[in-house]
This record gives sequence, structure tokens and C-alpha cells, in this order.
Amino acid sequence: MFENLNDRLEKAFKVIKGQGHISEINIAESLKDVRRALIDADVNYKIAKNFTERVKEKALGRDVLKAVSPGQLMVKIVHEELSELMGATHEELNLKGSPAILLIAGLQGSGKTTFSAKLANFLKNKKGKKVLLVACDVYRPAAIEQLKVLGTQIDVEVYTEEGVQDPPAIAKRAVKHADTMGHQVVIVDTAGRLAIDEQMMNEISTLKKNLNPQETLFVVDAMTGQDAVNTAKAFNERLDYEGVVLTKLDGDTRGGAALTIRSVVEKPIKFVGIGEKMEAIDVFHPRRMADRILGMGDIVSLVEKAQEQFDQDEAIKLQKKIAKNQFNFNDFLSQLQQIKKMGNVKDLMGMIPGMGKAIKDVDLEDDAFKSIEAIIHSMTPEERENPAIINGSRRKRIAKGAGSDIQEVNKLIKQFGDTRKMMRMMTGGGKGKMANMMRNLQMKR
Repeated sequence: MFENLNDRLEKAFKVIKGQGHISEINIAESLKDVRRALIDADVNYKIAKNFTERVKEKALGRDVLKAVSPGQLMVKIVHEELSELMGATHEELNLKGSPAILLIAGLQGSGKTTFSAKLANFLKNKKGKKVLLVACDVYRPAAIEQLKVLGTQIDVEVYTEEGVQDPPAIAKRAVKHADTMGHQVVIVDTAGRLAIDEQMMNEISTLKKNLNPQETLFVVDAMTGQDAVNTAKAFNERLDYEGVVLTKLDGDTRGGAALTIRSVVEKPIKFVGIGEKMEAIDVFHPRRMADRILGMGDIVSLVEKAQEQFDQDEAIKLQKKIAKNQFNFNDFLSQLQQIKKMGNVKDLMGMIPGMGKAIKDVDLEDDAFKSIEAIIHSMTPEERENPAIINGSRRKRIAKGAGSDIQEVNKLIKQFGDTRKMMRMMTGGGKGKMANMMRNLQMKR
């Protein structure tokens, strides 16, 4: 996500790093590269020009503190302006209705149906809401079936009237059904087209007028770049929607749509889609996104994802097991599965400050843990519970069962042993030893 933009901005900041002070000459040179970086990221030229002019005005109007270098000051100002460009603050979803109605709009292929299911899953699991999904895309082949499959996957009811070609009537009856059955939120998935046309606009306008939803969300494919911004503008002129959803953001290395859509349509980005899984949806925070664009990571979002997956009571039990040196392969497998639920491994590592650049060219697939899981599943319950009994003959059997080789099994068992020692140092009586290790490392630098 934003790899190209991050690289280009980093090169732009190098111009001013090491300078003793900020001057019109060195800032002009640096900002010329910033402007080029933004344009290369598919940001409109006028927006990029206005952006760099604001940065220049702020930079020349500030004194550089002794503790802050000109390069650091430039990064700070660009961070502020990027946050402002994307909306400055996060805006919550309005769920005040009874039931709250959310209307989902967008072009065909933008990911509306998948996002509708992701949003239902998000509201169910993170907000504790009883959600009803409504299939109002009655034209696209298999659209209704797709929503039903996704609804089953996340255990959310899907309201359908197959064979009926009247979306406003379907939606109206769905809301009545939701009210009767005690659903707190109704998410209406609507039809899209390959391009904006009058029939689609009239239908979605009628749906909005009849339903009077708390929010209409416009879903747009971030990978279409500046076209996404233009489409968002056209939809807003007809619908006056409340928020934007950017899908497939994980596949867009440029990021122009995320940067400029707010300033063009003057509507907040509320969610971003970052993968295929039902959990792969993030609430949009402009400041956190600016952190990621500038390679600063996003540790707040990473901690939030971890808190969502890790049960506090289980964590306390695990800590006691680690302290007693009883951490085993069952516990190890459980931790891996929880990490996988947090999202794409490479994306998660990119949230750690400084890690984004380090793993840029590293191939980390979603199934990165598959071989480890296969080896652990090939162990007997006794071996998982007590790793110390895994001798040479057992290792050969485990390798054969996992479709791996013995070197991979040996490597995993060694890594597991090293991990267990380190975890015990961190939690038990080894804290003093750990502190000494840290001091020694610092002295060696």
C-alpha cells in the first residue's frame, strides 16, 4: 500500500536533510520532488500544486528548533497537510435509526456486495449489532447468490425476493421484516453498472428517497486512481451521499484516490477494504493513513487489531504457562491462528514503524504459516503437549506426515525452543537477565 509514493517522498526529503536551515531555495527543490511524487501517485495536478504551496507557506513561516532538523520539520508539515487533505479526523458511521438503514452504492466491479458483507460482519462483531443484509442487485447474474453465500459465512441473515425486479419495493419490505425481527441495522446492497447511466442513477435515487437511510455509502475501487475520484464526484452530485468506501486499497501502490477524494467531493472516507477476507476492512483514520504513507507505520491500528483477536483471560492463562515453561505447540498454533485473523501478514508488519521499507521486497503471502501449521498438525497430541519427547524418529515421521523435509521440522522445533526461552525471560524470573542482555546490546553499538 502506497509503496511508490512512500519511496518518492523519501527521496524528496533527502534534498533538505542535512541542511542547517530552511530557505526558499532548498525548500523549492524539495517541494518540486514532492509535487512530482503526488502527481505520479495519480493526484490531480492542481491539488498537488496547492498542497505544495501550503507546505511551503508553513515551512517558511516556522523557525527550526535546535532539537528538530529541517528535514524532520518538512516531514512533520507534510504529515499535517496529508492528514488535512484526507479529512484530518475520523468520522463515525451514523447508526441512530431503529433500524438504522445503510444504502450501498457504486459501479459494478467496485466490490459493493463484498463490502456489504464485510460491513455486516464488522457491525456484528465489533459493535454488537444484529444486522440484516438486503439483496437489491437484481440484475447482475449470481449477485443474490453471492450475498447469500457471504451471509452464511458470517452468520448474518440475508433478505431476498428472487424473481422480483423492483428494488425499492424489496428494500421497503426488507426494512419492515427487520423491524419485526429485531434487527438493529439494515444494509442494502444495490445494483451497479459498468459505467454511470441514467437508469442506475434513477433507481438508486428512488431507493434513497423511499428508504431515507441514515447513511448512503459510495463504494469505489481505489485501483482505478483518478477515475475513482471523477466517478465519486458524479455520484455525489446525484445522491449527496454521506461517506466513501475505498476497496482494493491493498492492491494500489500509488494511492491517489485515497489522497484526493475527500478534497474533491467534500465527503469523508469512512472505510477501506484491504483484502478478500471478511475481516479485511479498516475504519479510515486520516492521520494514521498519513503515518503509513510517510513510512511511520500505524502502531495504533496494529494494537487495536491485536486487542480484537486476543482474549484477556486467555492471555493471562498463557502468561502463567510461559512462566512455568509449559508453553507448547498447541499454544503456539493458537497464537498463529489469532495472528492470521488480524489480516494480511505483510500489511500487519508494515504497521510497525520502520518495517515497511525493510519488507518491501519480501514475499509474504497470506499462507506464510501453512507449512508451520502442517508440521504441527502432523504431530501427535502428546508431542504437541510435550515437545521434549520429539526425538529423531518422531521428527522423520512428522516431516513425512506434513509433506515436508526433516530440516524444516528441525528448524521449527529450534525456533520454537528459542521463542519459548525468550518468552520466559520476558514474563518470569528472567527479567533481570533480559535487562542485562539489552544493556549489553546497547554497549556494543
